[in-house]
Formats: sequence, C-alpha cells, structure tokens
Amino acid sequence: MTAIAVQPGRAVVPAERHQSLALTYHRLMLVMLVFAGVTLLIVSRLVLLQLLSDRSSGQAIADPLIPARADIVDRNGIPLARTIDAWSIAIHPKRLLGNPNELAAKLAELMPERSAWQYQEILRSGKSFVYLSRRAAPELVAAVNALGEPAIVFQREPERLYPNLGLAAHVLGFTDVDGNGDAGIERAFNDRLANPASRGQPLELSLDARVQQALEAELGAAMARFSAIGAAGVVMDIKTGEVLALTSLPELNPNVPGHGSMEARFNRATLGVYELGSTFKPFTVAMAMDAGVITSFGQSYDCPTGLRAGGFTITDTHPFGRRASVAEIMKESSNIGTAQIAAQVGGERQREFLRKMGFLDKVAIELKERGRTLTPGANWGQVATMTVGYGHGIAVTPLHLASGYASLFNGGLWRPATLLKAGARHPVPEGQRVFSEATSYKMRSLLRLVVTHGTGKKADAPGYRVGGKTGTAEKIVGGRYTGGAVVTTFAGVFPMDEPRYVVVTMLDEPKATAETYGFHTAGWNVAPVVSKVVGRIAPMLGVMPDSRRDANLSEVLPFVRPEAH
Repeated sequence: MTAIAVQPGRAVVPAERHQSLALTYHRLMLVMLVFAGVTLLIVSRLVLLQLLSDRSSGQAIADPLIPARADIVDRNGIPLARTIDAWSIAIHPKRLLGNPNELAAKLAELMPERSAWQYQEILRSGKSFVYLSRRAAPELVAAVNALGEPAIVFQREPERLYPNLGLAAHVLGFTDVDGNGDAGIERAFNDRLANPASRGQPLELSLDARVQQALEAELGAAMARFSAIGAAGVVMDIKTGEVLALTSLPELNPNVPGHGSMEARFNRATLGVYELGSTFKPFTVAMAMDAGVITSFGQSYDCPTGLRAGGFTITDTHPFGRRASVAEIMKESSNIGTAQIAAQVGGERQREFLRKMGFLDKVAIELKERGRTLTPGANWGQVATMTVGYGHGIAVTPLHLASGYASLFNGGLWRPATLLKAGARHPVPEGQRVFSEATSYKMRSLLRLVVTHGTGKKADAPGYRVGGKTGTAEKIVGGRYTGGAVVTTFAGVFPMDEPRYVVVTMLDEPKATAETYGFHTAGWNVAPVVSKVVGRIAPMLGVMPDSRRDANLSEVLPFVRPEAH
C-alpha cells in the first residue's frame, strides 16, 4: 500500500484523512500481532521445556493435567494408592557459587542421611546435576531454600501415596524412588498402572477396606497378646475366589518401605509356607468320601494311644484309646484316625486331589510374591501319605489353605484366588471340579460339629453358624520338630448352612499365657480371632445373625458318644 503525501498549505479532503487513519490502524494491528506471536512462541517454548525436558537438565518430567500413575481402589471405590505432587531437591555442582565446605555442613545438618564429607564430594564433583533428596517434605524444602544457594533447584515430581498407611500393605506393595512398582500389586500391575492410556482409570481390587481393617485389627491384637513373631490372615468369597482381605504381620508402611525390617516386608500370606497341621484333615476325609473309602460318618477306626508308622509313633493330643467314628475323629482332631483314613485313600489318589486343589504348585494369585510348596517329593510313601493326611510333611501358604476350603464348601469347584474385583472385565472362571457336590454338602455338618462340640468352640460367633478346623503344627528348629515353637491356624467358613466366606487366621510362634492355662494350641489363641473377625465383618457382607438356622447336625451327632459332647 502506497502512502499519500499531503502538500503544505493544501487542504486535506475527508477521503484522504480516512485513508491515512486506516493506514495507521493497519500498521498498529500488524505490530500487535507480531508482538503477540512472539510472546506466544516464548511462552510455549518455556512450557514445553518445563514439561518435557530431560531430568538431567534439572527439569521435572510431568504432566500436571494427567496423574503419573493410575490409582488403586478397593471394591467400593475407596482409594488405597494414589499419586500426588511432591518435591525433590537437587543441585548443579558446576554452577555452585557458595563455599562448598560451609554448604556441605549445612546440608548435612538438614539432611543427615549423608555426612558433610559426602556432600563435599558431591559439591566438588563437577557434575551437571545431582539429586540431594527425593520426595522431600515441604518443611525441608523451605529450610534448604533458605540457604540461598542459586545452584540448588527444587522440582515438583509425582509421589505415590498410600492414604491408609499400613492397611493392606502386603497386597498393595510399594514403588521405588522412580515410581516403578517394587512389590505387591504395584509390581504385578506396573505396566497397567504406568500406562498413559490407563491414567484416570483406577485399578479396582477385590479387597474391601472395611473387612481388611477388621482382619488386621483382630489379628494384630492376638499377635501382641500371645507374643507371636508373625501372623497372617485371609478372607475370601468362596463362590468367586475374590480375596476380600489379606494381611501379613508385622505391619509395613508402604509410604516408607525402606524403614521396615525384612521381616515386615515378607508376605506370610502368599510367600511364607508352613505346615498347617490339622486344618488339612477335612481334605483327607473329603478325599476318602469321594473315593468311596468312607461311606458314613459313623464308620469307625481303631484309635489306640499310639500308632506305629515306619520308625515313628503317631499320637493324639486327646487320645481315644478305643474305636472312634469319623465324626469323633474330626471333632477331637485325631491324628491316629486321620492317618488311617489317608492310608486307605493312598498316596497316588492323595497327590491327585492335592494337585487339583493347587497345593502342589505356587499359590494362584496375581502377586509375584508366591511361595513354593514343600512336599515329601520322592519320599512320598505310605508314612508320608499318613502324615500329609493330618497336615505334617507338607508346607503351603495360608492362601493355599483358604482356596482349598473354598473348593471344599462351594460345591466342590476349585478356582484361582484373585485380587481383582469380579465383573465384566474380570469374569468369574467356571472352576475345576475337585469334590462332588454331595461330599461338599455333607462336610458342612462335620466342620460345624468341630465348632459346636469340638476343638474349635472359641471360633463360634453367635448367630453366624461358623464351621472350621483348628491346626497346631510344631516348627522345625535345629533340624528337629519342637513343641516349644508352633504355628497355629484356624480355617473357618460361614454361614455353614449356606457357605459363602472363608476366614483363615494364623499365628507364628504364639506363646502360652495364664488365660490359656499354659496351652499354646490353635483352639486357645487363633480360633477366638475368627470369632471376633466374623462378628465384625458379617454385617458388612450382608450376613445377618439368625439363631434359627444352622447346618444339619443330625447327620453327625448320632455318631458322637454322649459322654464326649
């Protein structure tokens, strides 16, 4: 566009004035557009550098609009793990302006995880970038910032937070300083949780935080009361295999996993394997029923005070010294009677039943922390068959046991345990038949008998019809079994007239107390835990107390001598 010159003394016509103003306006608009474009370019570049530049340049890699890692929630949507913004403190040694010795001393005072000498090494290293602290508390950030050293930089970075502290810690696991899963669900589903496509889509677990809290509280109280070195527990839906609660004690805080001992980091529920004693006896009876070895709960076996097997003598805590029915053998937890039943089943059939229930393999669960079952192996002869029949000579995890009881009382179908909420994304598998429906039904009254009349009386929860079995197994110390150190277990099911949930609780090396009259067996220390847990969680799970309902005890009571009631 060409400018119009106005001669001096010549009047400016309206058309010329209008054209001049329009030219000025267009020039102003052009300058403003250029200025806006340059400003936008600079701002965009700064934002891009802030969000996407490499960590070595001192910039944080994060998108403030998208969580860096997907949340983990329980079956009701309660957050169990989530990602928040945290601070990191770093330094550019090359850009250091202050005195390195003085600064090192101040840093050591504020962050004592390193010595002043180590900070001096960092400050004199000549490196371009070094982290001083990750996931730093705001108070520490403020104190370090007050030192006034320009070479120190502060960054926002994602931090994994477990808002319920130690709740379900061994299920959730934890992440390392770079945010990668290092244990538990965080490790097992690391790719899913870290995948940008999954951000904003929480991982739904089968856990119920309310049930988890009740199990942990009651088991922790028992562990303290009986001075046990550890404990484990499981609550499972027997129809779906969903794990509603799973705990291992001592407790671990996943927010600071490095502060926990190796003992606390160990998952006793899925990684630890133990001889779980008499809790195996119901499996032996059910095997015998399905194999046609047992045809009635009134079928009897000679139960002397001792039974020779190979070079060993099998004994009972409550010896009969007479013939006893199958109902009595289970009620009084007779090793001698169960050993004879197992011998009739035979080693080959016993192994096949245990294989179908998953006992001979690592426990089926999504976690990577899974223990390997210990069995007699090549020495699985008649004596081993007899001892395995009552839970000795085979070591499994508490979760193995829970899955086994689920199979026994859900109609006879084995399904793998799962920590994922059942639904359209995770349908319930059909399951593999292990026991007949008839055997599954008949076992209800037998296990209810153990609680109403036998060794598991303290596991009863009024109105909730608990059935189950105690188990006390001696631990091997110095290569030999010793009665001084035991593992006590109770495997319970409720409501036994219409089984729905399994509760397994275990104490490792509980001690006798005055209230247990010097006994440290399962009926005294771990059975009461099941009673308290069931009393707390049953209403949460929709099971209401009903004293008018119960398993059909008329199927077993006629075969129990009246004086033994």
